[in-house]
Amino acid sequence: MKKNIFFMLVATFLLFLLYASLELFLPVQTSNRNLEIEIPKGSTFRQAAEILRSQNLIRDKRVFLVTGRLSGVDRRIRAGFYSLWTGMNPFEILKVLRKGRIIEYEVKILEGDSLLEITSAFDKTGIISPEKFMELAQDSDFLATYDIKAPSIEGYIYPDTYFIPKGMKPEEALDIMISNMREKFTGKVNARMQELGMTENMVLTLASIIEKEAVVDSERELISAVYHNRLRKNMLLQADPTAIYGVKSSKERIFLSDLKRKTAYNTYVNKGLPPGPIASPSIKSITAALYPAKVPYIYFVAQDDRSHRFSETAAQHAEAVKNYRLIKQEKMNSTKEGSNGPS
Repeated sequence: MKKNIFFMLVATFLLFLLYASLELFLPVQTSNRNLEIEIPKGSTFRQAAEILRSQNLIRDKRVFLVTGRLSGVDRRIRAGFYSLWTGMNPFEILKVLRKGRIIEYEVKILEGDSLLEITSAFDKTGIISPEKFMELAQDSDFLATYDIKAPSIEGYIYPDTYFIPKGMKPEEALDIMISNMREKFTGKVNARMQELGMTENMVLTLASIIEKEAVVDSERELISAVYHNRLRKNMLLQADPTAIYGVKSSKERIFLSDLKRKTAYNTYVNKGLPPGPIASPSIKSITAALYPAKVPYIYFVAQDDRSHRFSETAAQHAEAVKNYRLIKQEKMNSTKEGSNGPS
């Protein structure tokens, strides 16, 4: 009698395993088309299973739930949009859920990117249109939420590669980016700011100018020193990138007429720092803004190799500019002679 009961239990267990295997490893549908399934925030694993069953992706919800609990999937269900195929079996779907493979958009913010480039990066993903992005970036209520004392969020987005889940609100995505920047302002950084008498906005603004000017990393502290020295002497900063900010792309050529243009950001016509950053600075430029080199330089001019020649006096600077123009002219002449020579 006991043997019969034992064999019946074993047989029942084996039948259940067979049934569960068929339920888990056989696709519900024979077609193989793509489906985007949303698991809303706060959903339990049971609710997620119900959503999958309503889309005819699983047959027996009980088997799916039990397997999910045994594998631990039920304890870490991630909300978001999942890209699934109707030809997937329930076990494959469980693996996708376990790994949290939701649909995410890559938004890459490069060092020195301005809102112009950042807007384009967002637009490519379809997260938010350029028009609405700029409205949000300059919205006074949104700025107040983060205690940003600047005309926009320009410079407050840290350059990095972000993976934004589909369905995330643009405000939430920007929150991640702004928080990433704010994490760089450690206790040491804040103490140094107070020592220099600078605000967060002043540091980011100066760092953004350094970011746009510096090509060689070793020159960031030197460029910072030039601007710190000019600020102390109440001189115009005369930073070329500020002259075209908000007017045209920083990749375009800067003309003399640009330097004379009257805008709030143009440091050729306004003393002191602009009202806010002109780009997203890197931690290297933020550090340089806080720790300028101890040098007396007041001027610098670009060299042909994209480095700079630094000078202490106007006479030295004029000579450096003259030498740069002579070298440039010689190279142009050499190029013309080469093109006109025998082939």
